[in-house]
Amino acid sequence: MDPHPRLPLQGGLPPLETAGSPVLPVIEIACDESGFSGSNLLDAATPVFTHASVDLGLDEAAALVEELRSGFHWPRGEFKSGQLLRGPRARDVWEPLLAALTDRAHVQVVDKEFFLVTRVVDLLLAEPTYAAGTRLSQHLRPAALALYRAGRRRGADWDAFLTAFVELVRPKRRRQPGRRVVDAFFRARDTLAAGLDDEAGTVLASLTRTRTRAVLARLDLYDAAIPPPLEPMLPALAETVLFWSGNHRQVRVVHDEQSALTATRLRRLQRVLAQGRGPAAGWGGPEDPLEEQVSPLAGLVTVDSRDDPRVQVADILAGIARRSLDIGPDSLLSPFLSPTSLRDPERRAPLPAAAPVRQAADGSPARPGHPARATGPRASAG
Repeated sequence: MDPHPRLPLQGGLPPLETAGSPVLPVIEIACDESGFSGSNLLDAATPVFTHASVDLGLDEAAALVEELRSGFHWPRGEFKSGQLLRGPRARDVWEPLLAALTDRAHVQVVDKEFFLVTRVVDLLLAEPTYAAGTRLSQHLRPAALALYRAGRRRGADWDAFLTAFVELVRPKRRRQPGRRVVDAFFRARDTLAAGLDDEAGTVLASLTRTRTRAVLARLDLYDAAIPPPLEPMLPALAETVLFWSGNHRQVRVVHDEQSALTATRLRRLQRVLAQGRGPAAGWGGPEDPLEEQVSPLAGLVTVDSRDDPRVQVADILAGIARRSLDIGPDSLLSPFLSPTSLRDPERRAPLPAAAPVRQAADGSPARPGHPARATGPRASAG
C-alpha cells in the first residue's frame, strides 16, 4: 500500500479536437509558480508572485534536473527551487541553468500590492472582465500606476486602504454585513485621499458607493463573468499564453496542480483571449494568421510536478526570479522577464518587507525584485 497516496488532480481544461476546427500550429509549454499565498496578498513574507513557463521536451528537462541534482548530491525525487536556492553553491549552479534556458523560458512577475491596486481600478471603475490585469486592458494601467505611486508614500493610510479593499472583496466577506465593509472601505478611501496629488485623488474620487455595491451584489451571486478578485494566477497565465502564442499559434499548457485553475475560469479566459485579439489589443494585424474567434489558449492540463521534469524546471526558474535581488536590466534574469508584468516599471529597487531566505555561501541575498524586459519565444513546429 502506498504510504503517500495521491489525491485526484484539481483544475484544468483539456484541449478539444472538433471536426472542422482550424488546423493551427500548437506549442506546448510547462508552467509553475512561486509565492502563491491564496487571497492573503498582503503577506509581508511573500510580496511577489512569479509564474514561469518553459518550452522544453521531457528528455531535455529531465537532463537539466539531473544535472542540477548531481551538483547538489540530492537524492531521487522531485527537485524544488528551495533546495537549489539554499545550497552553498546556489549561484554557481543556477547561472548555467539560465544559460541553458535562453529563448526557451519566460517569467511573469506580479507585485501583489500593485495587483491589488489594479483590481480596485478594474472592478470598481470599469466593467469586470477576465482581460483585467493583462495587455488587453492596458488603458486602465495609468490610473492604477498613479494611485500606486502616490499611495505608497502615505504609509499607514495606504496599508489601511489596501486592507479594507481585501476585506471588501474577500469571499468570506459574505458572512459579514455588507454595509459595514463598504463603509470601512470608503472611510479608508477618504483618509488616504487627503493630500494626494490630483491624478491619484481623481482616481479615488471616482470610486462610488453605488458602483461598489453593484459589484459586491454580483460577487455575492457568484457572477461567473467577474474574475476572482484576489487571484493573480489568472492574469499571469493569460500573459503567459499571449507571449508564447506570438499571434500565430495556439498554446497548450501543462501546469502544476493549482486549484485556482478551474475549468469554468479557464473557459472564460479562453473566450476573452479569443475576443481580445487584434491591433487594438497591441498585437495582431491585418494579416493575422489566427482564425477569428480561435483562442490562443488551446487548453490546460494539470499534472503532478513529481512526474514532469518540465514543471520542475519551471518551478526552479519561478523560485529564482522571486527570491533574487539580481534582476536589473543587465542581470542574467532580465532576458526572461516579461515587460507586461504587473508591477511599476519605474521601480528598480527590491520590493520591501520580504522575509529573507537563507543566503548563499558568498553572501548573495535572495529576495524578490523587479523585471526589465523579455525576449521572444523559440520558434516551434508545434
